[in-house]
Amino acid sequence: MKTIKDIGEKLEWSNDLSVGIQEIDEQHKVLVNILNELNLAISQGKGKEIRNQIIDRLLEYTRIHFTVEESLMRILGYPKYEKHKQEHERLLSQLEGFSSKMAAPDVSSYELLFFLRSWLINHITRTDKAYEAHFVQMGVKKTWLKSSWLDKFWK
Repeated sequence: MKTIKDIGEKLEWSNDLSVGIQEIDEQHKVLVNILNELNLAISQGKGKEIRNQIIDRLLEYTRIHFTVEESLMRILGYPKYEKHKQEHERLLSQLEGFSSKMAAPDVSSYELLFFLRSWLINHITRTDKAYEAHFVQMGVKKTWLKSSWLDKFWK
């Protein structure tokens, strides 16, 4: 699995990031791809030019993804729903803060990338993976579609 020290490298999807439920994994892959777009822009010297666009896209997609995750948690009676939802709310608040912070020309885009990579990796591997067993126990199938339904709308 990639670590924070690998900040300049593309974040590759791996089983370490999989929660084992196809729909959620497909949505997480979109988030990884958005982070990789920011990484590529930074490596090409265009980070400052597009970082606000990427933050806006990330905020939009993240809100959608969190709504899906939280809806499943409520429907399936996930016992750690409230704590998980609070973590989602903290991230959205932090992203909104970055949006205004990134308007300053002297702020490094790497700070944003470092935060996002760290948060995404830690959230998926520690917090999201915790609900897999509960979801499966409640009848969620690990694979049910050929591709993510949300991906069809997002493109």
